[in-house]
Amino acid sequence: MHTRALTLSVLACALALGACKRTEPAAAPAPAATPATAAVPATGATPAAPSAPGADDNLNAVLWVQTSAEYRAATETVYRAAADKLDLALKQKNWDALVPDERGNAATGLAPAVIMDVDETVLDNSPYQARLVRDGKEYDEVTWDAWVAEKKAQPLAGVVDFAKAANAKGVTVLYLSNRAEHLQAATIANLRAVGMPVKDDSVFLGLGTFVEGCEQNGSEKNCRRKLAGQKYRVLMQFGDQLGDFAQVVANTRDGRSQLLQQHHDWFGERWWMLPNPTYGSWEPAVFNNAWDQPREARRAAKREALNVAP
Repeated sequence: MHTRALTLSVLACALALGACKRTEPAAAPAPAATPATAAVPATGATPAAPSAPGADDNLNAVLWVQTSAEYRAATETVYRAAADKLDLALKQKNWDALVPDERGNAATGLAPAVIMDVDETVLDNSPYQARLVRDGKEYDEVTWDAWVAEKKAQPLAGVVDFAKAANAKGVTVLYLSNRAEHLQAATIANLRAVGMPVKDDSVFLGLGTFVEGCEQNGSEKNCRRKLAGQKYRVLMQFGDQLGDFAQVVANTRDGRSQLLQQHHDWFGERWWMLPNPTYGSWEPAVFNNAWDQPREARRAAKREALNVAP
C-alpha cells in the first residue's frame, strides 16, 4: 500500500486515503508508515537510547517481517507462482489484469507490462518501521522522506528473479507507487541498486502523476492504472493492499470484503497479493478511518473488532 504510500495531509483531504505514502484508497487514511530494523541514522551518529518505550502494536508485525522464514517463504511463493503464469498471460490476447473501466484502449498491439506497487511489494521498508517502534513514534512525511532518501531498502524474496524473467520476455515493469513524485529519483536509484529492471523514468507512476481527463481522489491509483492501460496491456498486478488492484470506494470492513468477493477469481492469476501485517488501509477500516483519534482510542476499537473465542 504500503506505496505505502501514506500521507497524513492527503489523508485529511481525502478522509480515508488508503495509502498516501505507499498505501491505497481514498477512503482510507494512510497507516502508520513503512517498516525496518532499528537502523542508525544517516549521519552515522549513535542515537540516544529512548527512555523505556511503551508497548507498540507493530512490534510483532515488524519482527515477523524481519526475522521469520515464513515471511520469506510467502513472498517467494507468490513470485514463483506468478512466473509460472506469465507465459500463459502473454499467449492469451484477451488477458488483461485491469478492471474494464481502467483498461483504456487495451485492444491489440499494446506492449505487455506488469504493474508493481513498490513498498512491501518490491522493497522492504521494515527498517523504517522498526525505527518507529524503537522510538515510540508513528509515520510522518519527514521521517519517511528521509528514509527513502537513504536508498537502503532491500527487495522482497523472489521479486528480483520474477522481474528479471518478465523483462527477458519483453514485459515492461511499471512501478505504480504512492511514493510522491518528488521521491522518484531516490526510488529509481534504490530499485536499480537491488537489481530491479527500470526501463526509464516513465515507468515510475508516483503519487501526483498527472493523468489527463482523470482527477485523482486522494491516494487512489485508478487514474494511474488508466494511464498504464492506455500504453500497455497489463498482464498482472502486484501489491500489498486492495487499493493496489482496484479502487476502494468504501474503506470499511464490509466494503473491502465486497471488493475482494467481486474479484476473488483474479487473485493467483492476474492479481498477486503480498503479505503485509505492518500497515495498510485494513487498519483504519476498523476504527472508521479516524486517524485523529489518540492511539489508545484506536487500540480500543481494534480490540473491540477481535473475534474472541467464548
